[in-house]
Amino acid sequence: HVQLVESGGGSVQAGRSLNLSCSASGYKGMNCIVWFRQSPGKEREGLAAIYTCGSITYFADSVKGRFTISQENVKNTVYLEMNSLKPEDTAMYYCAADRVVCGPLSWSDPDAYDYWGQGTQVTVS
Repeated sequence: HVQLVESGGGSVQAGRSLNLSCSASGYKGMNCIVWFRQSPGKEREGLAAIYTCGSITYFADSVKGRFTISQENVKNTVYLEMNSLKPEDTAMYYCAADRVVCGPLSWSDPDAYDYWGQGTQVTVS
């Protein structure tokens, strides 16, 4: 049974940084871990993905150059380092995982992932 737990959200001023963590249990076989976000009235947006076997990463244009995704296999944890935060980054942030390999065209499709965390709120003012 795969369980994902996000942490690290909070309220920050614009320009500051936050580091989110996604801790996974029952993790074995999960090849693609992705961070999404969703704000009220908007669709869920894929931000960053990591292919856990090869550490290949993908980023949405909206966060490229500001966000970094990384993994720590010993802790079964995937991180999202968010820098130069903007008010429009305000949203609920979720991590998702699946056994499929992250693909350059499909990684950001939320329907591709069977396992989701409960989310952590990020507010930028």
